[in-house]
Amino acid sequence: MKLLLSHVPQARRQYYGTRALARLQGLVEVTLHEGEAPLDPQGLIAAAKDVDLIIADRATAVPDEVFAGLPKLKVVMRSAIDIRNIDVAAASLAGVLVTHAEAGFVQSVVELTVGLLVDLSRGITRAATQYHRGEKPEVRVGRQLAGSTVGIIGYGRISRELAPLLAAMGMTVLVSDPYAQVDDRRFLKLPLQELLGRADYVVCLAVANEETENLMNAAAFARMKPDAFFINMSRGNLVDERALFQALTENRIAGAAMDVGRAADQMPSPELGHLENVIATPHIGGLTPPASESQAFDTVRQVEALVKGEVPPGAANLEDWTRRV
Repeated sequence: MKLLLSHVPQARRQYYGTRALARLQGLVEVTLHEGEAPLDPQGLIAAAKDVDLIIADRATAVPDEVFAGLPKLKVVMRSAIDIRNIDVAAASLAGVLVTHAEAGFVQSVVELTVGLLVDLSRGITRAATQYHRGEKPEVRVGRQLAGSTVGIIGYGRISRELAPLLAAMGMTVLVSDPYAQVDDRRFLKLPLQELLGRADYVVCLAVANEETENLMNAAAFARMKPDAFFINMSRGNLVDERALFQALTENRIAGAAMDVGRAADQMPSPELGHLENVIATPHIGGLTPPASESQAFDTVRQVEALVKGEVPPGAANLEDWTRRV
């Protein structure tokens, strides 16, 4: 059995790791992508012409033409939960299985979120930048998280780990999610519009889909308090970036922090990142060895199952899988 790992060398080191790769190479014949640029669809077809399996990184699109151009392809895997770079409908029509990894990044994202909350409150990035420039930092009164109110949009795996931590720090925790039941009595579930009007910090952790596209728009930012901060740790698709830019530059909210955006590779947009009241990180929420290795080893377990003739975990379209191994 042959497999293509589509990650460029740097992404392979950062997001897959040598231990998972070694395990993979012990199971199947592995072809590595050694180019510095992500494969486009035609490049992917050329690189995968003789393989049975593909592990696609987040920068590699897998559209319908790939399935038409690779009649031997049986499975496309992602070492992540997000499979939006794969045309799952086209894969199903072609009889190709699509799989995803589990959420091994939860703790890493939670930790970065807490760090951004502290940074926004105490001006760490601002002061450090001034020191680096050789300037005398401006001394400003900070804000204490304990006693403040945080509103969390979306109540999935990350939120369920983040909310108790923030409550333990002394924050009042509000949650908005029309599809989730909030049983923890420490948290108050509210409609989104009410949460926006009450929170000192708004943390966006909702899933990215058609319903949540531009969920945070001009009307949403207008509902926020003028001294409130906005933090996006989900996807750039949830935010109307023009509306956020205007809210920030017109001082209608106090500031923002983001690890995601609508720029390439789901990174924050430079137009937002350069603003003085914004803290931007380049989509590194899950970029820690435990998080990356956890999801990489999910794909290893999937390949182990496939080699044994078993159904792999994380299957997204099992009922349409006809190109069996």
